[in-house]
Amino acid sequence: MDVLTIIGQLINTTLVFATALIFTSLGGIFSEKSGVTNLGLEGLMIFGAFAAGVAGFYAQDAGLSGFGAACIGVLAAIVFGVLVSLIHAVASITFKADQVISGIVINFLAAGSTLYMVKLLFDGAGETGLISGFDKVNIPYLSTIPLIGDVFFHAYPTTYLAVLAVIVTYYVLYKTPFGLRLRSVGEHPSAADTVGIKVNRLRYIGVMLSGALAGIGGATITLTTTGTFSHNTISGQGYIAIAAMIFGKWNPWGAFGAAVFFGLAQAVRNYVQLFAWTQSIPQEVIYMLPYVLTIIVLVAAVGRSSAPSALGQPYDPSKR
Repeated sequence: MDVLTIIGQLINTTLVFATALIFTSLGGIFSEKSGVTNLGLEGLMIFGAFAAGVAGFYAQDAGLSGFGAACIGVLAAIVFGVLVSLIHAVASITFKADQVISGIVINFLAAGSTLYMVKLLFDGAGETGLISGFDKVNIPYLSTIPLIGDVFFHAYPTTYLAVLAVIVTYYVLYKTPFGLRLRSVGEHPSAADTVGIKVNRLRYIGVMLSGALAGIGGATITLTTTGTFSHNTISGQGYIAIAAMIFGKWNPWGAFGAAVFFGLAQAVRNYVQLFAWTQSIPQEVIYMLPYVLTIIVLVAAVGRSSAPSALGQPYDPSKR
């Protein structure tokens, strides 16, 4: 296998791994731009991956094609993500609970409840049945371009949607009245309230959007790379997405770049094992590479990233 082929495959695999991180980090941006800290992205991804696995399997079992079943799986992931995100929204916005603790509770709830439900639905098995999921598709004409065609234009539909989601998110946040209002309640909620903006309503919307996007992020993993859901399907991807959001300075394009960087780390983890000189390196060291890079990036980002001013602060209209 020549060097150019390896590099091309590495880039293509990078985009596969980055896709889930892109969706989830965008979800985190919506929540945190509205002023609600969301450490529950890991749990929301788990619920999304679970919903996609279960709904996709039963849809496929009912006779739908792999693509049709996968679409049903994505819809189920969105619904689950939104419903679970409402738990975080009610706790942190309505009852003004500690947002960090609320997010961690979501993560623990996801890890335990999804494993229990999988065993309940699949006769004690630790994973869902196999799903055909999405296949990679070629973009007409573009996929035939030498060198870059197979790299960038032969990908899963979710990868193209992730790039589109970045564009739409940026436009919504920075070019629409809704985006301006959402950002205002995360920066100066009291000032926003004085001009008639419903602070808590917008924060609910921000958290629910984070649930929908994180759910899609989890579904992406189930419906592309694994083909099934089990307790280790997500394995910390939600935390990496949080790191991508912070490293990207809560900007959609910044988060996209950071997600691609972390996706590259995961792709390198897979391809580095092809070389003879890595055989002496313990496999555990290779597999911990993406998480070590996550810690390094977060340490490097401390003091350089500027979070929304009112992030993590419950809003009390009586104290404005």
